[in-house]
Amino acid sequence: MLHSRRLLYINEIARCGSIRKAAARLNVASSAINRQILALEEEMGAPLFERLPRGLRLTAAGELCIEHIREVLKNYERLEGRIRSLKMQQAGKVRIVATVGLASGPLPEIIARFLSEHPRVFVQLRNDAGSTTMAPVVSGEVDLGLGFNIPATPGIRSLANFDIPIGVVLPPGHPLIGPGPINLADVVEERLLLAQPGTSLREVINLMLSRLSVQVEPVLESNASEMLKQLVKCGAGLTLLNPLDVLTECRRGELVFRPIAEPHSRHQPMKLVARARAPLDAATSLFVEYLLAELAGMVEELQEKGHIMPPSERRRADAYFE
Repeated sequence: MLHSRRLLYINEIARCGSIRKAAARLNVASSAINRQILALEEEMGAPLFERLPRGLRLTAAGELCIEHIREVLKNYERLEGRIRSLKMQQAGKVRIVATVGLASGPLPEIIARFLSEHPRVFVQLRNDAGSTTMAPVVSGEVDLGLGFNIPATPGIRSLANFDIPIGVVLPPGHPLIGPGPINLADVVEERLLLAQPGTSLREVINLMLSRLSVQVEPVLESNASEMLKQLVKCGAGLTLLNPLDVLTECRRGELVFRPIAEPHSRHQPMKLVARARAPLDAATSLFVEYLLAELAGMVEELQEKGHIMPPSERRRADAYFE
């Protein structure tokens, strides 16, 4: 190795917050890891971790140190990939994290087409599993993040933005299905299956529902959009999602999406992000270009179906309802 295993130890402790957990993940003795911490702290002349009753927490010096360590590890991984590509003819690696809905919805088809056109590129796709989409991007575990309602975050740059509305997801043949948007007052009379409180999607839904004069009580809540879609297919009720999450099912005729009629409609900003100070390599840049073209095509398809209002029309509608 071109660098000490000490860097791996420190990085794993920062992630786990515990020497014991880091040792278990790395399959080394806790005492060996502790010696490496003490040696590095002596070398740096400052404590890197604050010892707490239930673990360790980075100090200010530790935060600076871990930022450097992760950059070193990231560069080393790039070097390994380039050397590996000399032997395996691999053109590069793309690592992306996305929301659960996107990772189980349109992304697999997009990635499958990308891989068929670029078979020498390796892609690692993970969902955020209910945690923040930003965390693995900030830490450098992945190169790209794709999700909704992503807040401005230091060290993160936005590569693209899409404005996606929340709408009603229904089973085929439901009485509310018509040619245009659905009145929210009619939706809340149905059995509702909603995203779990505390999720960004539920926060947007709550804003929609707050403008009604009735109390809305869902019959089920879940933090898994895939579960909500399956329940709608089974006839358990209706749910509120964005059209990209159900685009594949709608194309197959398994579900139906309809937008919410103004003035109750709400949108979710969808962002593709990367770390600000980490330049994208050739494979990742190629994937970003391909992904954005595919997403733009999907947005155009949804506009043609009336599921997304073109920006100019939405501005006029917003002005009317203000």
